[in-house]
Amino acid sequence: MSGVQEQPAGHGRSTYGAVVLALAPAGAAPEPADGARPGEDAGPVPIPPGAGALHPRHRADAAALLARLRAEGVLTALVTAHPELPADPPADIVVSADPPADRTAGAEGPDRHPPAASLLLAARRLAVEPEHTVVVSDSNRLIRAAVRHGFGLVVGVDGAVRRGPLLAAGAHLVVDSLEDLDIPVRAGPEDSGWGGGSGGESPWNLTYSCLDPPQEGLREALCTLGNGYQAVRGAACEFRADGTHYPGTYLAGVYDRLRQEVEGRTVEHEDLVNAPNWLLLQYRVQDGYWFAPTPSNVLEHHQDLDLRVGVLTRTLRFRDEAGRTTRLTTRRFVSQEQRHLAGQESVFEAEDWSGTLTVRSLVDGDVDNHNVAADSPLTGHHLEEPELLDLGRGTVLVDAATTQSRIRVAVAARTRVLRSGAEDRMHARRSCRPAPGVIGHELTLRMTPGARVRVEKIAALVTSRDRAVSTPALAAATLLERAGGFDELLGAHVAAWQALWSAFAVATDAGGRQGLAVNLNTFHVLQSVAAAHPDLDAGVPPRGLHGEGYRGHIFWDEMFVHPMLTLRRPEWTRALLAYRYRRLPEARAAAHAAGHEGAMFPWQSGSDGREETPRALFNPRTSRWIPDHSRLQRHVGLAIAHSMWQYYQATGDARFLVEQGAELLVEIARFFASLAVHDPEDDRYVIAGVMGPDEFHDGRPGAPGSGLRNNAYTNVMTAWLLTRAAEMVARLGRDYGGPLWRRLNLREDELAHWDRVRTRLRVPFLAGGVLAQFEGYGDLPEFSWADYRARYGRIGRLDLILDAEGLSTNDYRLAKQADVLMLLYLFSAEELRELLGQLGYEFPAEAVRATVAFYGDRSSHGSTLSDVVHAWVEARRDRGSSWSFLTRALDSDLLGTPGGTTREGVHLGAMAGSVDILTRCYTGLEVRDDMLWLHPAIPPELPRVSFSISYRDQPIQVELTRTLLRLYLAPGTAAPVRVSVDGEVHELTAGQIRQFPLAVRDG
Repeated sequence: MSGVQEQPAGHGRSTYGAVVLALAPAGAAPEPADGARPGEDAGPVPIPPGAGALHPRHRADAAALLARLRAEGVLTALVTAHPELPADPPADIVVSADPPADRTAGAEGPDRHPPAASLLLAARRLAVEPEHTVVVSDSNRLIRAAVRHGFGLVVGVDGAVRRGPLLAAGAHLVVDSLEDLDIPVRAGPEDSGWGGGSGGESPWNLTYSCLDPPQEGLREALCTLGNGYQAVRGAACEFRADGTHYPGTYLAGVYDRLRQEVEGRTVEHEDLVNAPNWLLLQYRVQDGYWFAPTPSNVLEHHQDLDLRVGVLTRTLRFRDEAGRTTRLTTRRFVSQEQRHLAGQESVFEAEDWSGTLTVRSLVDGDVDNHNVAADSPLTGHHLEEPELLDLGRGTVLVDAATTQSRIRVAVAARTRVLRSGAEDRMHARRSCRPAPGVIGHELTLRMTPGARVRVEKIAALVTSRDRAVSTPALAAATLLERAGGFDELLGAHVAAWQALWSAFAVATDAGGRQGLAVNLNTFHVLQSVAAAHPDLDAGVPPRGLHGEGYRGHIFWDEMFVHPMLTLRRPEWTRALLAYRYRRLPEARAAAHAAGHEGAMFPWQSGSDGREETPRALFNPRTSRWIPDHSRLQRHVGLAIAHSMWQYYQATGDARFLVEQGAELLVEIARFFASLAVHDPEDDRYVIAGVMGPDEFHDGRPGAPGSGLRNNAYTNVMTAWLLTRAAEMVARLGRDYGGPLWRRLNLREDELAHWDRVRTRLRVPFLAGGVLAQFEGYGDLPEFSWADYRARYGRIGRLDLILDAEGLSTNDYRLAKQADVLMLLYLFSAEELRELLGQLGYEFPAEAVRATVAFYGDRSSHGSTLSDVVHAWVEARRDRGSSWSFLTRALDSDLLGTPGGTTREGVHLGAMAGSVDILTRCYTGLEVRDDMLWLHPAIPPELPRVSFSISYRDQPIQVELTRTLLRLYLAPGTAAPVRVSVDGEVHELTAGQIRQFPLAVRDG
């Protein structure tokens, strides 16, 4: 029986922006019995010809409800199976559902859609995300579809006669009639928090004090636990994936490729695979329902993510259908000390009853990839039918293989019952397989009031990509056999987190909210990369290991993550760069196929380094697929080169240059040098056919996909790249000479060509010395920012908005993220001035300020990285504005804004970048020319910031206030460190504290 109980009309704390009414028409035949599994559609229900648009018992109530909602400014949609749409529809839009069985709709009739497509199309046409949309229906089939596709509130109607089937179909709420429905539709000030979460006074605890189903996806992402090898979303243990809950498990580097037909075209996509779910724990009191927590049956709920130790704790008191009250406390961790292991402890306490508690401890191998709404047309079935084994002594094993990549994934789980700290062997236990692909044990526990019973579950995850394993199944079983109990593993895990925080913690006096955001962002970056090692062979997914956003592909976002690692755990950066080095042959092949030299790295990379960027993206405003030309962003190679050089500057690791770095740098330099074409008219080199980081321009007006000519970011970065490549060859040539030249196949004429190109690349400018984003940018008309903000509110995705209007972002002076300003993010003004100077251009201080102001007025900030970049570049010009951008960057994943996609994974680049602003931007910390450079510019809102770095294997403590910079080099035998503070060079010796008074700058 279903554990979902009826809920009151006030559902959760969130509000909703749209209501979709989807009721059976008059004369509809009764629906079939609920025999389908959750998420499966039953067969079509025949609708007789001439059936009315709404059943008479709903018609008046529906009209009154729609009229009330429209009067309150709430968007509404009507989904109808009637062959003819009403002339004067009572809702904002009307969508036709699947037609009657006899297909009475004529050729001129409305287009028809299956249930899920009808609901999704309604939400898209209303421009409201499904999670912020209410679906009201008396159809089991439509309710299943709405729940599966993540609609925020799914309401069943006809509860007086069909409550059981509607609840079984998955309805969050069942009412007898539409008159009983009270939907929270207006946002209040209390909804401005982090998805309902807060830290109270603690900067180390993200807490939630109530259940809120529409925010569940966001909370699951923010409460993900991981160690860089694996990560588990913070999903409630009671649920399989059901539209509201999504218990995803991801393993770094485990991809699978599928091909399928979508709307008449073949689509090939490679995805980070959702692995079997070991969290699943179901329970019921006596002979009641398998319990499912909802706002109506939970008396108390508290969830706490403790960042200091990487433990997620949830406490709830619930009352079952018979009035019995039970307390359940769960603790969960993913071991930071043993990367294959994880644990979950569940403590049950009967408060006012005696009897039996039945617990199922399960592993679910029947999982798919369905975390991203935009990818719903794609099949997500990446695992073949798993092998299910009961290994005895409370241990089960799920052994599966991916369909194309043939990676074997083994998940084993061991369950024990403890009372008073000792294992309880008196309980009944039997093996069970409650659903296809699911295996576990059913435990029958004797409960008495006040006595606590502890169910401990330890899981081991191993794949065939791992080193030193015979088979993943054998390795997982062996790990569990040797693993200690929950408390022992937890102790080692906590100690490992303490070591990480000693290296990465950033202390500020900015207050609890910002402190919590800084710690949470640091925490999620560490969870995504802490297992970085050459043997792991994985990159940095921009959504971490927290969801399926961007299909787990690797982009340029690593450029924003590497600095945080390079100055603390440089070996991690080296391991992540090794992911790129191993894919150098594929990048060479791509460059050769495009008619270029060197290595052309793809915009999106996955398992083997080929181009994974989709050719089309879905516009929810038009329900159409539109061309995606973002593979023209060749600048990802420039980001790889920049990260590699920064690693070398911070470590002095010449061995890395010889073994990998030099080859990477040379091959990327060859590619960009071959892109540059000489223009004899002014003896300049031009680069055409590329995109910059601003994804709103992919070609000239009227020529989408043609690429840009002389994108300033690409050309200046190419000049920097060729300069560094020549410098590296000169450095290594002194020590390694001929063998290195022969291995890299270097030629003197090639170096001479690099030198020529790096001093003669063309860079476009606008009036007043402002850097132009690309050649022809100044010819574009200005954009009506105020008009579009008034019409649309949130305009971050202007590309989709303008496409829906038949227009293009190529036609205007605007930016999703101003890529010109990326140059001032990567380089100090002095460095950028020097780079432009070697090209023969002047860039005085007033032109720097004018450039920042110009693009600040023309950016939609449609990328989370935009806030990071603007916070950085405004630090010297307008510190109040910089702090405002920083707080937005810190909160970018935490606020759960309408239309946000954090439920599909966090934005790792923005998280790392926001922390990096505190440690590098506001201190002016740079690593170049074999020296540390500091030029502090701390804003008034930040009284103090302190942290530690590792420079050339030497730990240095940095503390900054508005009036003082303090540096401390730990005792040891290392050579002194050269430090430049505001342009004056000093020497810091081992065991020494140096203090530098600062002038207060309020510019």
